[in-house]
Amino acid sequence: MEGRIWLFFGFLGHDPIVQLIVHTIIAAVMALAVAKLATRNLQIVPNGCQNVMEATISGILYIGKDVANEEVARKYLTLAGSLAIFIFMGNLIGIIPGFESPTGNVNLTLTLALMVFLYYHYEGIKAQGLGHYIAHFAGPVKWLAPLMFPVEILSHLSRIISLAFRLMGNIKGDDLFLLVLLMLAPYVFPLAGYALLTFSAFLQAFVFMVLTYVYIYGAVTGEEEAL
Repeated sequence: MEGRIWLFFGFLGHDPIVQLIVHTIIAAVMALAVAKLATRNLQIVPNGCQNVMEATISGILYIGKDVANEEVARKYLTLAGSLAIFIFMGNLIGIIPGFESPTGNVNLTLTLALMVFLYYHYEGIKAQGLGHYIAHFAGPVKWLAPLMFPVEILSHLSRIISLAFRLMGNIKGDDLFLLVLLMLAPYVFPLAGYALLTFSAFLQAFVFMVLTYVYIYGAVTGEEEAL
């Protein structure tokens, strides 16, 4: 959280951009470390970290099949899964006193949202062709095209705001909640609060992953999902 004098990396200065970069790198390293632990000694009967990661991947695939279809779920698993794990790690480290969630900074969440936005449009154009992809913005009724086209453009642009500010707002709120907890009970470990924040970290990563699948599915198939 900006302005906290007890940040573990406070010796690097209190520039929020510096802190964002440091904590983003930590979240990425944590995600890579989990992946390395899960795959360093693969076994037919999984255990430990491999078991957890396989359950996570299976869960992501199941959700992907539910909101899109099996082909889309498997094809874009790398993107959706990587985003989910990275965002979860970014959310989670903010629970540790002295650290802050990089996902509570709009610079990171906006970057992730723009990445998803540009990627699903690219995949939509590749799957349907430029002409057909642009045509679906005009809607099924031709005489309504002048009205529908700008509405669809605004609808897609609003997805950037939805992805970026939903994640940032919720995690920033969690940071404030944690700060209040630590101010009220600095020497008492607030277990209930930490459990709630851990669940919120998972939930926000889950929502971002689901919306990524939904947007990609709508782009490559031309079928828009309401969520």
